[in-house]
Parts: sequence; structure tokens; C-alpha cells
Amino acid sequence: MSAHSHSPGQQQPTPQPLPGVNAIVAVGSGKGGVGKTTLAVNLALALNKMGYRVGLLDGDVYGPNVPLMLGTNEQPKVQEEGRISPISAHGLKVISVGFLNPGDKPLIWRGPMLHSIIRQFLGSVDWGQLDYLIVDLPPGTGDVALSLIQTVPLTGAIVVSTPSDVALQDARKAIEMFRQMKVDIVGMVENMSYFLCPHCNHEVDIFSRGGAEKTAKQFDVAFLGGIELDPEIRRSGDSGEPAVLKGEDSPHAKSLFAFAKKVVARVEEIKSSSSEGVIQIQ
Repeated sequence: MSAHSHSPGQQQPTPQPLPGVNAIVAVGSGKGGVGKTTLAVNLALALNKMGYRVGLLDGDVYGPNVPLMLGTNEQPKVQEEGRISPISAHGLKVISVGFLNPGDKPLIWRGPMLHSIIRQFLGSVDWGQLDYLIVDLPPGTGDVALSLIQTVPLTGAIVVSTPSDVALQDARKAIEMFRQMKVDIVGMVENMSYFLCPHCNHEVDIFSRGGAEKTAKQFDVAFLGGIELDPEIRRSGDSGEPAVLKGEDSPHAKSLFAFAKKVVARVEEIKSSSSEGVIQIQ
């Protein structure tokens, strides 16, 4: 990838691949409160359950909730040569700013600090061999997403939305940002899509379901499915035992595994079309 032309003296870094990491997938959203971290954590764990080697990078430096959801606040160990060993949780290799700043102290980061911590998490962490590195981005379209895109070549990005109009409007901004940055979009997923009534088993559309699918069509991106609004998904995340750990047959995990399978199919598609592109260029 060629460096972009910038004003003199300002060198745009060229993204460097992470050795041993096969695919890097960012999970982003236009706004907070859409359950992006819940989906990132459950996606990483579902992929691991499906037999893939998975790392999870909590890039949400403002609200690092990954440690809570995985039920761990262990401190990462620094090896002799300054490399950082990721924490192991439920079969995942995990790194989060929440491990470095335990407790409820708010983090106040400036742009350059954000850039350096993301670079460090990517470059100094000993990820080893991974099929997937899932990156949970902060909500919105700010510095962290840009740092990530400048530091490593992303395989693609997933945009999380709820069916509400406000969330969809912000999801469109996230799609536009990834497109401007020349990042492939794996697809869009609709979280809190519908509610299954525990008494009569009818699906109730609390937030007017289907908006994300329409938006995905409109923007010509893949639709990765709808995740039900399920109190158990939230409860299990809060207690450090995310829903997918109960396996594919658990009613609370079905929509999450279906989403993970669509992600795998789309990542394969993106990788094969980009390798065809390389062959044509040569």
C-alpha cells in the first residue's frame, strides 16, 4: 500500500501486517449503546468455539468493558524483550487498556497517546499464530479507528447498529468513514433486532426491526443478520460468562453463532477477492 501524499515533513505511516495473524476484523458503530462490545466479545468466542485461533483487542480506550465481560482483570506480563503477553480468557488471547487501568478511574487520552497505545497493542503484544484478531473499536469515527487503520492492514470492518433511526443514521457515518479509509466492509449486523416473548414465543419488534437490512442494501454492504434482544445475552456478559460459551445449541446463542458464520464467509470472500487483485496486478 503506497503512502499517501501529505504536506512535507509529515510521513503517513504505511500499515504493516502483523506476522502470524491471518485476518484482522474491526467491530465499530456510529454511536454508543448499540451493544458493540457484546457482539465483539461473543463473535470472538463463537469463532474460537468453531475451532479458530482468536485474539481480541479491546480498542475502546474510553470504556474498556471487555475485562468485565470476560470475567478477568489479570495484569498482562511484560517479557524480557519488552513484548507483552496477552491474557488468556475462555480460549481467547486478550489485551485491553482496562487491564492496565483497573478500577473506575476515567481515562483521559489525547490523540497522540491514543495512537501510541493502539500501535503498542498491535505491535508489542505477542499474539502468536491467529486466524482472527477481533478489534473492538470505540463508538463513533474518531482517532482510535484512524490509528488502527494506519497501523495495520484491516481485512475488514463490521458495523453494529440497532434498528432505531438514530442508530442507523450514525451507522451510515461509520460505513462512510471505513469506505473513505479504503477498508472493506464485512457487513452490517442489527443488534437488539427483535424480542422473543418468553410466554408466547412470538417475536416482538421493539425498535422496528429490519432497518439495518434496508440500510445495508442501500449502501450495498452485506447484511450479517439480526441478534435478538435477549436479557440473557446482557446478563451473561455482565457476569463474565458470555452467551456463546453455552454452545451453539443454547437458544440464547443461536443468533450469535449464525452471525459468526456469516462473518467467516464474508472474510473468506474479501480475502479471496483481494488475492485475485494481487495476482492481476503482478
